[in-house]
Amino acid sequence: MTPFLFTIVVFIVALGAGLMGSLLGLGGGLILVPVLTLVLGVDIRYAVGASIVSVIATSSGAAAAYVRERLTNLRVAMFLELATTAGALTGAAIAGLVSGRWLYVVFGAVMAYSALAMLRKLGRGAAPAVVAGPDALADRLGLHGSYWDEETGREVSYRVTRPLTGLGLMYAAGTVSGLLGIGSGALKVPAMDLAMGLPFKVSTATSNFMIGVTAAASAGVYFARGDIDPFIAGPVCAGVVLGAFAGSHYLTKVKSHWLRGLFVAVLLWVAFQMLRKGVSP
Repeated sequence: MTPFLFTIVVFIVALGAGLMGSLLGLGGGLILVPVLTLVLGVDIRYAVGASIVSVIATSSGAAAAYVRERLTNLRVAMFLELATTAGALTGAAIAGLVSGRWLYVVFGAVMAYSALAMLRKLGRGAAPAVVAGPDALADRLGLHGSYWDEETGREVSYRVTRPLTGLGLMYAAGTVSGLLGIGSGALKVPAMDLAMGLPFKVSTATSNFMIGVTAAASAGVYFARGDIDPFIAGPVCAGVVLGAFAGSHYLTKVKSHWLRGLFVAVLLWVAFQMLRKGVSP
């Protein structure tokens, strides 16, 4: 493949990854890293480095629109960023000590766990939602919120619960982000949706806001180590920004259960591909 054709292919892949990442709060790394490594033969360390940069680009392309539409819960985001930033620095430091094969295995295992957690929630989708009880810390910090849902045509109010549990899960998510370069939206969205009681669309929008800060915390470590190749990261960023900007205009119009189903399908496919790569001789 010529350098020009490689650039075009990477740009198109990044465009799709940015669109999916914006809709699902994933950052696009879940799609980029497997395609770059499994299809285009890029070394996983350079793929992770490019993904880290693309996560920042995804967040920049989608976060502003979600904040303007009041989907993003800024109080929850800033509270949880205390843990994800610390975790991202931890993961970036560990990444330099772990072999590539183990990165594939860890990547696949994390994705499989997230998919199973969301699949259980999807199976209970028809059941009536359970209203969260009072939570002293969430009340004190004013973490609850509301947003206008164009799908249903009404204002949706929600209450946040178990913020300390979310904080612990976000440290783990940040560590995975720094280690794998995925933005950890695959962990942040289930953590906010399942553990803290945020609506799925709010979890997605808040994750999009958070992933850029988390990735920026670890990007400097990857750059200093020489794991960010501008030849790969350039077209990745260009495609991801355009895709994320497009995706940000459709989130409020898409049905939540369709988003959950798409989220689970993407996670299961990526988990299978990455585990197979990690365990194959």
